[in-house]
Amino acid sequence: MQTALTIAGSDSSGGAGLQADLKTFAAHGVFGLCVVTAVTAQNTVGVFAVEDISRACILAQLAAVYADIPVHAVKIGMVSRRETIIALAESLPSYRPLHVVLDPVMISKSGFYLLQADAIEALKALLLPLADLVTPNIPEATELMGQTIHSLADMEQAARHIVALGAKAALIKGGHLSGEAVDVLYDGRSLHHFVSPRINTPHTHGTGCTLSAAIAANLAQGLPLVRAVELAKAYTSGAIAHGFALGRGVGPTHHFYDLYKRAGIKDSSN
Repeated sequence: MQTALTIAGSDSSGGAGLQADLKTFAAHGVFGLCVVTAVTAQNTVGVFAVEDISRACILAQLAAVYADIPVHAVKIGMVSRRETIIALAESLPSYRPLHVVLDPVMISKSGFYLLQADAIEALKALLLPLADLVTPNIPEATELMGQTIHSLADMEQAARHIVALGAKAALIKGGHLSGEAVDVLYDGRSLHHFVSPRINTPHTHGTGCTLSAAIAANLAQGLPLVRAVELAKAYTSGAIAHGFALGRGVGPTHHFYDLYKRAGIKDSSN
């Protein structure tokens, strides 16, 4: 069985963060491993507290995984502080990681800053060059690029800019723009557009984590980048379409909607 490692924060409500990553890996037939970088107190309404894991414990988790288990892809999610970014940048290359997907988690849907202000430059300088793919949404790409994004042409420019910063490829997610949901991939040579209908649902908690984790799972199974993104986009769209109400706020996407269907289980979105 192929494996994928998520290096990310924990979501106590189970819809995003490493919990979403592990569910996504499992839905793709990939065994999930994890390094916890932070513990958040959150639910469907918002994020209320963050406790960062120490540098020593993060490095110990990473060493323990690599000492025992082959890792076929790495997904990096929430790395909220500069010290964590530096620790990963100094240690991860020694493990010769395959297929590093970086999801630059900066702000939660409720507006809580998940990346400290002094960590943004460290992420750009130290983690982007390690990434085979970076997957920012529009606000995150705006932060990385340093200018606002209003159009498809702006997204294309942002993708090129992020690759110029050192990443091998960039996928700009267009969910924050109006119209069809268009994501733009620049692989250092060509631009690729991935288009899907916009799904009218409030239950989108964890979509960014889910997409990046699905890409990592597909890469772990040996798929080329463009195909890995294409299939991950389709999977995430299905998970959003089957999202369901849970709690009083933004409900989660349904990571196992296809498995439920094949098993004859009625899911909560119906």
